[in-house]
This record gives sequence, structure tokens and C-alpha cells, in this order.
Amino acid sequence: GLPEQMFYNTGIGTFVWIVTNRKAKERKGKIQLIDVRDRWEPMRKSLGNKRRYLSDEIIDAVTREHGAFKGTKTCKVFDNSDFGYRRITVERPLRLRFQLTATAKEKFLDAVPDFFDALEVMERELGTDPYDDWNEAWDEVQRIAKSEGMKWTAASKKLFRQCFTDVDPTAKPVVASDKKGVIVYEADPALRDFENVPLKEDIHVYFKREVAPFVTDAFIDLETVDEQDGKVGKVGYEINFNRLFFKFQPPRPLETIDSELDAVEKRILELLKEVTE
Repeated sequence: GLPEQMFYNTGIGTFVWIVTNRKAKERKGKIQLIDVRDRWEPMRKSLGNKRRYLSDEIIDAVTREHGAFKGTKTCKVFDNSDFGYRRITVERPLRLRFQLTATAKEKFLDAVPDFFDALEVMERELGTDPYDDWNEAWDEVQRIAKSEGMKWTAASKKLFRQCFTDVDPTAKPVVASDKKGVIVYEADPALRDFENVPLKEDIHVYFKREVAPFVTDAFIDLETVDEQDGKVGKVGYEINFNRLFFKFQPPRPLETIDSELDAVEKRILELLKEVTE
């Protein structure tokens, strides 16, 4: 990690990455980070955004630090897997409330007019009160449609649910079958979230500790797997350099802050008096 103001075109802090597949045995599978952000010399004359440089002494010290391959305040050594994580998809059940309303009937029949008689029977048998269990309501809807000789298409099924249901967090979860025929909760896309689980930690242990206590109905999407190893979760890597070399600076005493605020308030009042007089 280099200091700021090191390059002509930008003043932001930058990084130099040394990547090689010709490592010594003790360096294989390791990543060494060196913090040089506070080591620099000022230039006599700036060049664009470049106002600092690394002297020969600083370069020599950094080179020796790299060669020593030991942990210090400005040098840290990690395993490759310390920066890896599995990005798991956290789902929550879809909860639908079913209700036969006049507006929904009109919208559905505009697209599927053949269901007019079947909808009339549904309204007589099911009524117009809301159902908090879509699975139970759908079973009844299919039974009535079959008794009326109606046949569903994939499009008409999808439209029916769109017209006659609304998401309701108090309703019962919608169930469905996965690719293996196992009955599972249908996920609500609007409630989908993600968690980055460290590679060195089991995803289920992490989930039970970090997610389940706070979202009791959440579950892991086991169908989303990594293309390389086929395990649940997409593998990724991230090196947060600033966090790894963070230096805590305690806040100033409250008395000092209060006195500074008092001084500012007095100054503002003095300026206001000058304006109003």
C-alpha cells in the first residue's frame, strides 16, 4: 500500500501487487501485505498530483521487510484462504394472501375468458373473504376448475396467481417442489439476501450463528453452487487493506469538544450582532 499523491494523474492512494508462480516453499499459499502509506518524502516541486516520493532509504527498508517475511506493525502474512469467502444466497418464504375480488376477476377474464363459469363457481364455493394459505386455496381452485372441465396452461396459472394473490407477511408460506421432487418453501425474491461466509468456516455453522437468530424463517439456497468445486455458494476473494492495517484513534475528550462548540457558538452570536446592529 503506497502513500497518497504518488502519481501525476491521481492523488489517491494506490497499491503495487507482486504476483508470481515462482515462490519459495515457505511463501506458497501465502499472501504478504506491507503498509507503506505513512513512509514518504515530500517533493521540492509538485508534478500535477504527484507531491511525494519514496526515497532510496525507504525502498531499501521495504525490500528488506519483504524479504524477512515476518509479521510486524507494517507487514502481515496471511493464508490465501483468509481472504476467501463463499457468497451464499439467503432466502425467505413467499407468503401469499388469496382473495377473489371483482377487479381481479375482470383482469383475469380479459386474458382468459373461458374461465368465466369456473370463476363463478369458485366465488360461490370459496366466497370473497381472504385466505391466508395459498396452498390450500390453490388446491380448491384446481378442484373446481377440473370439475368445470377447464384446463390450465403455464401462462394461465401464472396469471391467476398474479391477479388473485398479494404478498402478506402474516400469511402461511407457499410450498413447492425442487428439482428432486422434495417439498420446500418457495422463495420470495423481494426478501432475498446474501452472506459472505469465510472459506475457513462451515456455511451452516455461520448461518445458525449469524442469520437464523435474527430471521427465523430464513434458509440457504442449496441450488446456487460454485462452478469450480460444485459446493454451495459462489467463491470469491477480497483483500480489505485498510481494515487489516486499521489503527484505532481514541476520540477526543468530551470536555474539549464541548469547549470548542461553545467557542463556535459565541463567535456566531458575535457575527449576528454585527449584522443586526
